[in-house]
Amino acid sequence: MIEPLPETPPVPPAHESLFPLRVLARGLSALIVIAVLMSMLGVAALFAPGPLGEGKTVIIARGANAVEIGAQLSQDKAVYLPGLFHIAARLTANGTLKAGEYALPAHASAVEIATMIHEGRSVVRLFTAAEGLTSGEIAQLLNDDPFLTGNIAAIPAEGSLLPETYRYTYGDSRSEIIARMQKAMQEKINEIWANRESGLPLTSAREAVVLASIVEKETGKPEERPRIAGVFYNRLRLNMRLQSDPTVIYALTKGVKSLDRALTHDDLSTPSPFNTYASDGLPPQPICNPGRAALEAAVHPEHNNFLYFVADGSGGHAFAADLATQNQNINRWHQILENAEHP
Repeated sequence: MIEPLPETPPVPPAHESLFPLRVLARGLSALIVIAVLMSMLGVAALFAPGPLGEGKTVIIARGANAVEIGAQLSQDKAVYLPGLFHIAARLTANGTLKAGEYALPAHASAVEIATMIHEGRSVVRLFTAAEGLTSGEIAQLLNDDPFLTGNIAAIPAEGSLLPETYRYTYGDSRSEIIARMQKAMQEKINEIWANRESGLPLTSAREAVVLASIVEKETGKPEERPRIAGVFYNRLRLNMRLQSDPTVIYALTKGVKSLDRALTHDDLSTPSPFNTYASDGLPPQPICNPGRAALEAAVHPEHNNFLYFVADGSGGHAFAADLATQNQNINRWHQILENAEHP
């Protein structure tokens, strides 16, 4: 008996045979759409405003990498997630980030922060040394600045630092500021000495700085500096002692402390090469660090016939060409002091 052949299974319609592929395609499409959306959301998150409600200063340590910085910024509530900053740093800064102090603006995005740190747009700080400070006083100001690093190996020579305002950033060294001040002073000394008035009774640029330091300590009024320099030159030419009170103070304190009392007659007779009441000519070195105006006055003095001056009660001085007039000015100054003590 012949067995009947099995029936051939019916061929499904074409659209039914492609159904699994269509399901797979639809699934892949959905995944792609989800991936694109997630990618777009990720990119948007990099540029979206950050969580900082107000500006904040952060300090990025030397050697910190993007992961460490991201964790720090997340802890400081500057970015939402550490990984977000890491991605921003790789995209915008290629992972190159600079240490320093940064003032982050409110709602800065991860990309903005990464770009700022990559470019080193750190906070610029100012160190100001007033004219007339001694080198010891300037060194103390530098040591007291918490944003500078390192130690000052030795107190610089008196008169070797140019007092003015210097820009620096967090982590700069104190010795670097000293070096910049010394360079600026040397350049200014070279300039004034090359352009000095002819005929001055000076033998070196150093003597000009010494005289400028005395002028600096004698008056805080810019217009008086050339006049006082003229007085001292008149005295030098006549072989008169300079008789400058600030030199006596320096002889007593050596510039490392202040003299919290008035000078006495005994002070004026204290033997010291710095005491211009007791010694002839200029002191052996500057008594402070003079500023630009005092240095200019030392080489471009006013031409006058004054030999004396004394405080006038207004922050300035009364000048005299003879001792009789000077004594009158002194009496007037004493009267001012007495009236102030017994109004």
